[in-house]
Amino acid sequence: SALVDGPLAAKNMAGNKPVYPAQWAPSTAMVAFNPAPNDPFKPTSMPIYQSATFIQPSSTDFNDYDYTRSGNPTRTALETLVAGMEGAHAAFAFSTGMAALSAMTRILQHGDEILCNADIYGGMYRLLGKVVARNGVSVKFVESWDMQNVVKAIGPNTKIVHIESPSNPLMHVTDMRKLSKFLHSKDILLTVDNTILTPYLMLPLELGADIVVHSATKFFGGHADTMAGFVCCKYEKHAKIIAFHQNAEGIALSPFDCFLILRGIKTMPIRIDKGQSNAMKVAEFLSRQPLVKKLHYAGFLREEDRVANSEKAQAYAMHKTQAKGAGVLLSFETGSLKKSQQFVDALKLFKITVSFGGCGSVVEMPCMLSHASIPADELVLPRDLVRMSIGVEDIGDLLADIEIGLKATGSPFVPAPPRSRM
Repeated sequence: SALVDGPLAAKNMAGNKPVYPAQWAPSTAMVAFNPAPNDPFKPTSMPIYQSATFIQPSSTDFNDYDYTRSGNPTRTALETLVAGMEGAHAAFAFSTGMAALSAMTRILQHGDEILCNADIYGGMYRLLGKVVARNGVSVKFVESWDMQNVVKAIGPNTKIVHIESPSNPLMHVTDMRKLSKFLHSKDILLTVDNTILTPYLMLPLELGADIVVHSATKFFGGHADTMAGFVCCKYEKHAKIIAFHQNAEGIALSPFDCFLILRGIKTMPIRIDKGQSNAMKVAEFLSRQPLVKKLHYAGFLREEDRVANSEKAQAYAMHKTQAKGAGVLLSFETGSLKKSQQFVDALKLFKITVSFGGCGSVVEMPCMLSHASIPADELVLPRDLVRMSIGVEDIGDLLADIEIGLKATGSPFVPAPPRSRM
């Protein structure tokens, strides 16, 4: 990273790096971004600088890069692009999403406290409860989508409130503008995991967040073939801390994986647009099924919830003020663990996997996979919960596959509309 301490810092801060083309729309900037403006051969894609070390001119004169752990041109290009996409002062690429989340917690010191929303990715629950807490940091889990819970939970040592919005997997929505304003009045940071939506759909830093984290394994890569993570900092003081730990702990993303993520970003808008369009149709289809007792998707509202102005209706309205879409992730409850298992096991097109955000549609039962690291006596998720990540396939094929799952449960169902091969 350009912010690593050492003899290279001054040179890395010079104006010889790629620049995010902010004059264009995000979907254009992701494609038109020039990752290697100083390469004499003018490549249209970023070269992979697969080198551990870089030769220096002399014992006293240094180039921009010396050791890939501390900085690499391929990584610089990726971090510059992502910082521009999020509107951040700086972004840092890590080997996994969990490495990025872990680096974010390095801002905390012994005796500090972090509050985290209760409906959170299982890996983050494990990191906070089993790792961060061992370093003398107090950890509390609160239902942060109701701000009164945060107000009651914060204490004199609270330094960070960490949220997902929508949350994974129950899709709770937090009012980030209101929450950030309150937290900043108490000198508390708001950190947001924006994995589900990406900067293409939501910009938490503009909503008041101080730091944004991503598992880039999902939508940034987009093809389920590499792992990566990002920490995006609004302010330089936090960026310096993250840069130090990225270098000191050796957890930066490799040049080849940086190349894969750069390639994936170019198609992010069309993948998300197509997947989100499919997700809306899937949500509408599931909402008509007797098997589905509760449907969780920030972009869809059942008529009965709309009429009653329920909590879901308020969350739906709030989400629309914060994001330009709800993404591709949704979940639902059947009220029966057995029926949920029958549904998932019968699917053919939807693959059973632990992650999400690739081109292909996937399904899981969070209590069995993505959130299995949460001890059973601490788990607040319904055991029958089914989570689906909707891909870019033909919507007729997706609905037909879901119908197969519905049939397998033995429950009555509303058939999918006839498929068109046009």
